[in-house]
Amino acid sequence: MRILVAEDDPIIALGIARRLEQLGHTVIGPFARRADIMRSAQEDAPELLLLDVDLEDADGLVLAAELTATGPRRPIVVLTGLDAPELVERSISSGVEAFLTKPVDDRQLDAAIRLAAARHAEFEALQAEVTDARRALDDRKLVDQAKGILIRALGIDEPTAFARIQRTARDRNLKLVEVARSIVDQRALLEQPPAGPT
Repeated sequence: MRILVAEDDPIIALGIARRLEQLGHTVIGPFARRADIMRSAQEDAPELLLLDVDLEDADGLVLAAELTATGPRRPIVVLTGLDAPELVERSISSGVEAFLTKPVDDRQLDAAIRLAAARHAEFEALQAEVTDARRALDDRKLVDQAKGILIRALGIDEPTAFARIQRTARDRNLKLVEVARSIVDQRALLEQPPAGPT
């Protein structure tokens, strides 16, 4: 995994980088300054961010929230030398998936990376499910709208209107929603009152 390391203490940064490499990861950085971290997060395509809370010119948790908001969203692990409950709360609200207190051993580091990656994957899957559900609901509404147009325009009942949409979709090798969209787009023609005698 490509991991961006943000740590302002050069000795700790070097130790973390070596541990990550021993665990089979590729290290990007380490960086100590906000501008370098932001640039690398955008340009170097890290798969995970490992951020110290106290950086040279930035708060790692504020930076985590910024990186989460600006995207693309990636798993974030934060490191701190302080054992403070309020930092855990701030970490959660900043979009952080795992939290480590220094000093960190290889087992803790590996576990935090795996946990962050797993939580991130769960979040992405849930977000995809929500997007799919919204799309399905929108498609359903469009089909219902098209049925309503056919019912009013042709004086038919709901099952017959739906059967017509299905048959058209099958005959033209289209999806139901594509046929429905076409009906909705042409509703002005379908719902025009018949022309009277001139």
